[in-house]
Amino acid sequence: MQKDSGSGAPGTPGGGRLRRRRGSNEVPPEVAKVNGNHLLVHDRNKYKSMLIRMYSTVWMIGGFVFVLYMGHLYIWAMVVVIQIFMAKELFNLLRRAHEDKQLPGFRLLNWHFFFTAMLFGYGRILNQRLVNTVIQDKFLYKLVSEFIKYHMVTCYFLYIAGFMWFILTLKKKMYKYQFGQYAWTHMILIVVFTQSSFTVANIFEGIFWFLLPASLIVINDIAAYLFGFFFGRTPLIKLSPKKTWEGFIGASVTTIISAFVLANFFGRFQWLTCPRKDLSMGWLNCDPGPLFRPENYALPEWVPQWFPWREFQVLPVQLHALCLGLFASIIAPFGGFFASGFKRAFKIKDFGDSIPGHGGITDRMDCQMVMAVFAYIYHQSFVVPQSISIETILDQILMNLTFEEQRALYLKIEQIIQERLTGES
Repeated sequence: MQKDSGSGAPGTPGGGRLRRRRGSNEVPPEVAKVNGNHLLVHDRNKYKSMLIRMYSTVWMIGGFVFVLYMGHLYIWAMVVVIQIFMAKELFNLLRRAHEDKQLPGFRLLNWHFFFTAMLFGYGRILNQRLVNTVIQDKFLYKLVSEFIKYHMVTCYFLYIAGFMWFILTLKKKMYKYQFGQYAWTHMILIVVFTQSSFTVANIFEGIFWFLLPASLIVINDIAAYLFGFFFGRTPLIKLSPKKTWEGFIGASVTTIISAFVLANFFGRFQWLTCPRKDLSMGWLNCDPGPLFRPENYALPEWVPQWFPWREFQVLPVQLHALCLGLFASIIAPFGGFFASGFKRAFKIKDFGDSIPGHGGITDRMDCQMVMAVFAYIYHQSFVVPQSISIETILDQILMNLTFEEQRALYLKIEQIIQERLTGES
């Protein structure tokens, strides 16, 4: 083993210089120690950072509320814009200007795969709602029906076109970079687009199932920042040195309480609770269902008699909200920890700088992605009735049968009903 024989860098033990293996991602112990103690409570510039962060947060919340007021299609458009910005940030993460100059049009291939995935995913999610929108127009209905019928094969050949495009652009001495970018593009499609598709599915099931999970992540993030800002002393995880146990626990309690309260507030608006069955923008009127009807609950007998309220009203959906709040406070933050480890692996502070005080769009959406998937799975598993409904059957008939087949089915059902009525009489 070689030893340093000369004078080392000042301030290092024994006068020797810190040595790192080539290509290693390990952080020197001294650096890690300093970084680990760099909590918000010790940060001299924390008030300036806090003001910038608060200013950006107010603008984001204001814009978010405006989009919610505009309705489902605008929320969907917002999700698409966020997806594009996230993809752009991640595409640029491993981009090398020198290699890209030698591969003209190579970046366009990434976006080809991205928009092909978008067409496939949203086509699958929104096809029935598109049919319901144009059902009154025979020409558009036939056109949309043909699109839906050949939707999967269209997307497949778009992907194959991109695959062939990639093969034809392979360049000598660039193979490793090109295949690395090809794999990176597909990982982005999985991480960004697949999870965002669940968000869009939640929106059209009722804005409530999109708004509540998203709000809980925002509340958890703000509460963790504030509790860590004022009370943070104990480091939580090495991947995020500024995260503290005080912030994590304070945010968890705040998030669970907020879930119960917000579910009661959001659940009283039909605009938020009604599902959107088409792609129109009109006002919604529907039966909110038992989940959004207040029920009276009596306190158990062991509660002291001096307690002023013996009975209280709760929306059943508030009990589901507690499960969402528990997940948002304990599990969803690990999406942020994952993003922190990812950034450390690539030696970057943020994914971008599009939001002052917050970093890039991806920095704000890491936990939202995890939460959106859970909200969709929870809704489909524990909220949506598992039995087949008349609406489900009707949707399948309208989407999969031609007009002549629908008419034949109608006549057949009419005949069966007439026979049963005759038999009963």
